[in-house]
Amino acid sequence: MRVHGGVLPIVDADVVVIGAGQAGLSAAYHLRRLGLDFTVLDADDAPGGAWQHRAPSLGVGDLHRIFDLPGMPFVPPADGPAAPVVAAYFADYERHFELDVRRPVRVRAVTPGFVVATDAGDWHARAIINATGTWSRPYVPAYPGAGDFLGRQLHYAAYRGPAEFAGQRVIVVGGGNSAVHVLSELPGVAASIRWVTRRPPQFHDGEFTEDRGRAVIASVTSRVAAGLPPQSVVSVTGLGYTTLVRAALAKGALDRHPMFDRLVAGGVMSGTSFEPADVIIWATGFRAALSHLAPLHLREPGGGIRLDGTATVREPLVHLIGYGPSASTVGANRAGRAAALALAATVGPGPRTPHHVTR
Repeated sequence: MRVHGGVLPIVDADVVVIGAGQAGLSAAYHLRRLGLDFTVLDADDAPGGAWQHRAPSLGVGDLHRIFDLPGMPFVPPADGPAAPVVAAYFADYERHFELDVRRPVRVRAVTPGFVVATDAGDWHARAIINATGTWSRPYVPAYPGAGDFLGRQLHYAAYRGPAEFAGQRVIVVGGGNSAVHVLSELPGVAASIRWVTRRPPQFHDGEFTEDRGRAVIASVTSRVAAGLPPQSVVSVTGLGYTTLVRAALAKGALDRHPMFDRLVAGGVMSGTSFEPADVIIWATGFRAALSHLAPLHLREPGGGIRLDGTATVREPLVHLIGYGPSASTVGANRAGRAAALALAATVGPGPRTPHHVTR
């Protein structure tokens, strides 16, 4: 987008979709089928959503499941890193359905009247579908002594594989699939591994099917409907006996310990017991990336955003997908379709008027 004499054009669309991961692409597919004019804005340099940022050590065979995007099945190879495989699938999908994805475009704010301010100019929309996910907001809890620890601390989002931890004493914090991924790879590389969680992990048998996904969605919906922040997926689903879980079990790496009390210079303390450590890997999840929506004042007193289906209660023409009940891949697909159908009914294709903003 070019600037002419200090004037940036505001591009109009029926719907601006923010984010081109699983949820955003699903929404775009259905918007196209329903005849709404839309633009997808994506902050990444290339297709692939959060998947392109996953550790190269995470293989296709390690995935518990990637649900198909609508209209095009995902057929992964037998092996190889998951990140480029899923990213290539997303790229093929965008090309095949000729989806209008603009990148890299970073959304700074969405203001009342649905002006979407970005680093590439502004878009004016009649409605918003937000699909920004969580990867850009890794969560590390504030913990006593964190500033005293002299070793390395990193979030799972920065984990690139086991090699860099050779010979080191590693503590892995967290009870979800991210922690299990790390635990499945460190044995035989790290000098020692200690797994700590706030509560004992819950394991379950069976594949994470669409039916199970629907059950998870239903269990999360009541919390979001009450205006509370959504819980992590694993707190609802537990840990299935995936390829990674079985690998970690086989290596004896799933010996869980209670959470430590505080960090100290050379490790962690639990009461009077000291555990030495060179590295703390915080596999403690992510939070929804929604700061750009702050000008719309969507949050409830409880800290969450209350939804009616996918629509925010405080602003029904703003839909959140990949949030709360639709945080899983199956949920993201269903939410993309639901948001598009709702907007086709409430907004529908309409005339556009040129606008400009002076800066």
